[in-house]
Amino acid sequence: MNIAFEVVPRTPEARDTQIDFIEKNLDFVDTVNVPDILRFPIRSWEVGDSLNRDKYRFIPHFRAIDFDLNDEYIYLIIEKYNLTEVLLVSGDPPPNFSYKVYDNTTLEFIRSIRSRFPKITIFAGFDPYRYSIKDELKTMKKKLEYGADYLMSQPFFDMKLLEIYGDLIPSEKLFLGVSPVVSEKSQSYWEKVNHVVFPKDFQPTYQWNIDFSKKVLDYSKKHNSNVYFMPINVNLEEYFLPIKKYLKES
Repeated sequence: MNIAFEVVPRTPEARDTQIDFIEKNLDFVDTVNVPDILRFPIRSWEVGDSLNRDKYRFIPHFRAIDFDLNDEYIYLIIEKYNLTEVLLVSGDPPPNFSYKVYDNTTLEFIRSIRSRFPKITIFAGFDPYRYSIKDELKTMKKKLEYGADYLMSQPFFDMKLLEIYGDLIPSEKLFLGVSPVVSEKSQSYWEKVNHVVFPKDFQPTYQWNIDFSKKVLDYSKKHNSNVYFMPINVNLEEYFLPIKKYLKES
């Protein structure tokens, strides 16, 4: 079981604080992945220069709409930063019209990178709350057919739904997303923006989210899948240290 931590480089200080926390406290984390968010000053692939890549797998995100696949730029980035793993997503619209976008699908992006770099490890995303299970599963299988090696999910909040997806795709190809939601405001955001349906027993507390994370870790250990932590607006020590203790004792 691999366990990933999402580092969000809002500022150089935020990047360094998160990496430092992982190194000093989370010995169970072996993978660092980084979203590429245009409003932040640091691009995802640049974070690798601040990370011990002998110790951690490094997975920067790339957005399909940001790159001309007939241009060398995307390929030169991969070569310059010696990237061996990438996460390829479609990408949300940019924050303003000053950014040029390209009409690429995620499938075209996967196929292009796979063709140019046959040995690179490609991750693609999936969202258990975006479409029907049938439609999302069709998209997931297409991404694997086009060359993705792994599928990394948006957060789950319901073990029943997680187990359904775990039964539909080979478990070793899955990174199951977990993101603690510890306020009613955050819960409302996930419901309105990401269309999440929280289970009846959900509570926006640290304890509920810690307990849920333990269940996901137990499931992943049993089924040989992987876990992907997305800590957003949480106290890292309050959330992760009980999880660390649990993993050491289990």
